[in-house]
Amino acid sequence: MQLLPSSFLIHHKSKNTSDGTLLEGKIFYRQYQEGYRTALEPILMAASIPAKSGQTVIEGGCGAGAGLMCLNHRVPEITGIGFEKHPEMITLANENFMLNKMPNLKAIEVTLPKLPKRPFSFLPKGQEHVDHVFANPPWHPHNTCRSPNSKKDLAKRLPKGFLAEWIYALTRPLRQGGTLTLALSASLYAEASATMHHYKLGSIILFPLWPKINRPPRIILLQGRMGSTGGGHISPGLILHNDSGDFTTEANHVLREGKALPLLP
Repeated sequence: MQLLPSSFLIHHKSKNTSDGTLLEGKIFYRQYQEGYRTALEPILMAASIPAKSGQTVIEGGCGAGAGLMCLNHRVPEITGIGFEKHPEMITLANENFMLNKMPNLKAIEVTLPKLPKRPFSFLPKGQEHVDHVFANPPWHPHNTCRSPNSKKDLAKRLPKGFLAEWIYALTRPLRQGGTLTLALSASLYAEASATMHHYKLGSIILFPLWPKINRPPRIILLQGRMGSTGGGHISPGLILHNDSGDFTTEANHVLREGKALPLLP
């Protein structure tokens, strides 16, 4: 996980939160000064979701709402639902949605991998499924050292067996043909793709996020389509930094301009 550089978040600190922006000032963003801090993954995931206006999208573990807001900036008029465990983070996400005049987004209390029983009360009236789901599950091994900050530890460290439970939970609201997109450690590719196949997600795309040329990816995007029988694909991916350490032109198109990230050429 890589934290956003200061050029992406222009801070004005209050007692518990700091105010900044996403997408080069296009989105106002408030987050807590301590605990989990927004990294690149929500923005990159949001850029990869093949959503269209009028569709419904869920983000699992939405935090302060960065991913949903970046997606809504690129694809207006979606219905966005954020699952979040911590009540104070839910309040902060909903404040961010309001401040950015995005009333079509909302964060609700859901502790993944548990979901309410069907019919899902969080969906618009008469709706049984959603079009897309995305999430950045905890992916540090369960036997690594705990973070002294409990919220940060829950956001980063994966309890044993939880990846499969997360994937199962996130597929439950998906319609046939809908997509599930995950940001994961590259080391979890085999486990995650096998689990996705088990839960009827096919046409899986592996999208590597290369730190620099000739550097192995630490983070990948993995996207599958519910009910598809198509084979898997390996995308060329995205190189994040050039030799000087600055973001590449292609990365800036996504991280600063909010452009889409095509998973396949």
